[in-house]
Amino acid sequence: MDLTIIERKTKSFSTEHARLAKIVLAHQRRQEALQAKFLPAIKAAVKRTAEKKSDLYNAIDGAHNLFTKPRTVVFHGIKVGLAKRKGKIEFADADKVVALIKKHFDDKKDLLINTVETPIKDGLGKLTGDELKKIGVTIGEDADGVVISSTDSEVEKIVTALLKNIVGGEKEAA
Repeated sequence: MDLTIIERKTKSFSTEHARLAKIVLAHQRRQEALQAKFLPAIKAAVKRTAEKKSDLYNAIDGAHNLFTKPRTVVFHGIKVGLAKRKGKIEFADADKVVALIKKHFDDKKDLLINTVETPIKDGLGKLTGDELKKIGVTIGEDADGVVISSTDSEVEKIVTALLKNIVGGEKEAA
């Protein structure tokens, strides 16, 4: 194996990559044209739908007495009515809540306070190889790897995403 073979294979890959990029860009242009064509209608439909939803919400909110039993009904494929909402737990100062739990519910603190200790990878990355070895940490995938990437970053992002989807789909099918 010598560089002339690598150069020929690179040329072959580059040619196919350019063909793929041309197809992807044409697809993207058509997609953008379709979006531009339909976007005004979509925006108008979203606005009308939001107005109708708001109107329906206000009607239901003003008629709680109609939803005692049953609490909900289905009209035209849409479930409407009343349902108990799950409350949202909020607090301004987590440290203060933890301190108060320890003060008032010390016997339940294991159920109410989450304590997590994990190594900090950024900090570990600053240690030497010998220091890492002492604490049982190894560095993986630090060898040279093959690089194949286009210099056209926008097209490359699209191509990479497409290839990932296609290859991922083939792996799932297998």
